[in-house]
Amino acid sequence: MGSQARTPAVEPAVLAVISVGGGIGAVMRYLVGLRWPSQPDQVPWATFAVNVVGCFSIGILMVLITEVWVAHRLLRPFLGVGLLGGFTTFSTYSVEIRRLLESGAAIEAFGYLGGTVAASLGAVWLGMGVARLSAGTTRPRRRGGRQ
Repeated sequence: MGSQARTPAVEPAVLAVISVGGGIGAVMRYLVGLRWPSQPDQVPWATFAVNVVGCFSIGILMVLITEVWVAHRLLRPFLGVGLLGGFTTFSTYSVEIRRLLESGAAIEAFGYLGGTVAASLGAVWLGMGVARLSAGTTRPRRRGGRQ
């Protein structure tokens, strides 16, 4: 018998906050999609917006809970994994790219593909910068006590 990696037990409280946060985030994303529908040959701006806003938000969140605050142990699973994980959507993004390609809108599909990645990465960077500026910090705090 070889060594088998064991999956650590997950606390019920962590699962609960991820579930609640994920449900809230998914409903928020659904409501944005209802408010801002798209056609098969159009760029799906609702998904683009939720992914970029979600990335901006995760940039802010990660700075606040790792560099500014001593956060409650359930805050990151609730907001980061649950709420923002349920709000943003890579699977819908992928399906929408395929839908654009199948409808003959190749330029829109590839623009959406690259534009989402670039805008989302930029949004994380911008969110981190806004959070650091707002908190009065200039650079990330290093782990392990080294500065």
